[in-house]
This record gives sequence, structure tokens and C-alpha cells, in this order.
Amino acid sequence: MQLATIFLGFIIFGFSENIKGPAIPRIQFDFMLNESQLGMLLSLNALGYLIACSFTAFLTRRWGIKIVSIAAFGSMLISGILIYFSRSYPAFSASYFLMYIGNGMLEIALAILGARIFVKNTGTMMNLSHGFYGLSSTVAPLIATGLMSVSVFGYTLDWRGMYLVMLALSIIPILFAWRSTFPSDNISHEDHVSLKTLMKDRALWLMVLILSFGVVSELAVGGWLVNFLEKAYSWDTTTASGMLSAFFFCFALARLLLGPLTDNIGFNLSLIIFSTFSAICTFAAILGGERLAFLFAGAGIGIAMIYPTVMAFIAKRYPNGSDTAITFTVTLMGIGSVIGNYMIGGVIDVVKHLFGADTQMGLIRGLQAGYAFIGLCAAICAVFSCILFRFLRKRNELI
Repeated sequence: MQLATIFLGFIIFGFSENIKGPAIPRIQFDFMLNESQLGMLLSLNALGYLIACSFTAFLTRRWGIKIVSIAAFGSMLISGILIYFSRSYPAFSASYFLMYIGNGMLEIALAILGARIFVKNTGTMMNLSHGFYGLSSTVAPLIATGLMSVSVFGYTLDWRGMYLVMLALSIIPILFAWRSTFPSDNISHEDHVSLKTLMKDRALWLMVLILSFGVVSELAVGGWLVNFLEKAYSWDTTTASGMLSAFFFCFALARLLLGPLTDNIGFNLSLIIFSTFSAICTFAAILGGERLAFLFAGAGIGIAMIYPTVMAFIAKRYPNGSDTAITFTVTLMGIGSVIGNYMIGGVIDVVKHLFGADTQMGLIRGLQAGYAFIGLCAAICAVFSCILFRFLRKRNELI
């Protein structure tokens, strides 16, 4: 039941995060948003995710993981209903904000639960559980695209109805979580590693930087790839969504198959190899133009491994403080996500105006620059991974 809750939780998480790709161009059109406003929308919703991360560990200690998990899924279910009935931009923004509150709560709860039960083959199991996120993310854009054109009793679902249907699936893991028995926090108060002690560890701060740049690079693909392919290469929504699905197929396959590799070669070396691979694929896809667009999907192989490998590293390095370390790391990562999403939209707008705001060339160059920033984040992730490797090797603390 614990595994079912974790796996189903990541499936729903993948749906809620990545159905936005095909929906964003329509949301942008309906509310008449420019790229900067769109980036601001994604940043504000990342802020909701950040706020949830800051209080979820506290609620977990007070209420237990079971109640927090159910509350997270419930928030997502309610947000789907509110999105469906939103007709103004403020109402939609508030509803979307609530969905990210649920996402943040869910991610922390699943990470804490995984750290407690995956005590052996940690890298393999962390990647396997996160692989279910990749699986649902693979089909999410295609399902979203299909649902938006479905008519029910003569009414086309469009993006609002699609969000309602997809987020309503949260009821399934709620039922599993309700029937599950979760491991309690049986570590005595004296044995807990305090936040003050953790903040003195330079390695944890490096992990924050690695995770922040890695996750910006990962999550930005779901929000910007379809938009990029449609506007830069004039792809139709179905074809562009297919490329996003290919990205998440590579993403899921990497997590399902390469998890044992992280246990064998070590978490630190894995972070260097996979983040570098993702950066190379992204830059090659941009420079190679439409003929190398498939490399956008290939980048998913590398970036997929960053988050679960960091979680496995934390579980191993801080066995008596994983709850606090995960919350601290993911909360600061959320700040990076807020800044990163806003900067992508800003970079696109600035470069677009430099080359001509109302020209096709300006739009293409702007989108290329914005997507290059995504690749840059993966490259910076690799740099900080190298710094962490050297830092821990000097102390003989490589994991």
C-alpha cells in the first residue's frame, strides 16, 4: 500500500505538472498574455509550490504523512474544479496557485516517505519511484491535447475541462492513502539533526544549487517546449506535444533503467555525467535547428536523474535528519524555480525586442535564447556537481 501510494502519487504529480504544455498557448490566447506575463504566471505558481514546501514537514510531524498526503491530493482535486469554473484571470491564477500548493505538499510527503522506506538500493528505488512521474509525464501532453478537443453533450472540454478531468484522478491515490499504514517518525528528538547543524554543511548548500538549476531545467521543458516548437518551427499542437511526450519518455526510461547505475558509480559522479549530457543535448538541438529537434527529447535522459539522485544522496548522508534536509533543500529549490521561470520569459522578451518585437525572426531568436537559458541551467548544474565532487573527495565522503 505504501508503494502504491508513492507510485500513484508520482503519476498524479506528473499529470498535474505536464498537462500545461499544450494548454499554455490557449491560456495565453484566452487571457491575452505576453511571454513576460506568462513567465510571471508560472513563477507565481512556483511560489505556491515554495510556500507548501516550507510548511509541509512541520505538518508531517504534527499530523503524519498519511493526513498530509490526503490533504495534498485533495487540494489538487479542488483546484481542478475551481480552474474549470474560472472565467477571469485572477480567478484562474488563484486556482492554479492552489494546485501548486498541493503539488508542493505532495512532493515533500513523497520524498520523506521514500527516504524512510528505501533504506537499501536507495538510488535504484528513488529513481524507480520518480520514474512513474516520468511515465505519466510522457502521456500527459498527448492526453491533454486529446481531451481539449473532446465534446461532452455538445460542449467542448477545452483546457478548463481537461484540467478538471485530469485533476479529478487524484481521488484514486486518496483512496489508497486512506487504506495505507505509513511508517511513523520513530527517531527520538535527541537523535534528530537540527537545521542549524545542517546549514553549516557546505555539501548541503551545493546540493541546493545543483537541485535548483537541475529542476529549473527539468520543469521549464514542460512549460516552454510546445510553445517553442509551435512558434519557432510552425509545428501543429499534436506534433509539438508528441515531442514533449518523447522528452518525458526518455525521462521515464532513464529513471526506470539507469537507477542501478547511480548506486554502482556513486551519486556524486552520476550528477556530473547526467547534467552534462542534458546540457549538450539542449544546446545541440538549438544550434542544429529543426533537423536536430529530437535532441530536445534526448536531454530528458540526463535531466531525469538529477532530482531522485539528490534525494538519494540526502537520504544516505543525513539518515537522522532527512526530513529537515529535504524540506530545506526543496524549499530553497522552489525559490530558484520562481526566479528561473521568470527569467526565461524575460530573456525571451528582451531578445525578441532586440531582433524586432513584431517580426518572425525576433520571435524565433527570443525563443531560442529562452530555451538556451534552460540548457545553461543544466550546464551550471554540472559545474556545481564537479565542485561538490571535489569537496567530498578531499574529505573522503563521496557517496
